[in-house]
Amino acid sequence: MAAQTPPKSGTAPRMTDAQRAYEARRAAKAGMTLEKWLAAKEKEREEERRAATQDTARRATETSPAKKRGFFQRLLEKAQQPLKGSR
Repeated sequence: MAAQTPPKSGTAPRMTDAQRAYEARRAAKAGMTLEKWLAAKEKEREEERRAATQDTARRATETSPAKKRGFFQRLLEKAQQPLKGSR
């Protein structure tokens, strides 16, 4: 068996013959060449990656207002305090 060389940085990983045939069929159905199809897919992936990182950055900067503690948490806190007025 021939050893596959690792892909160059920034390029898609090597595809098997079956994968290449599948992508060729999808490209033909879309009316594109295989190279254009693969370039379009890579561009879409990059846009999704960029949108995802922007979305996570936006969520990180947003701070939600402090929520009122839940009923049981407040109840337990009161239960931990000493009783008032019983002597």
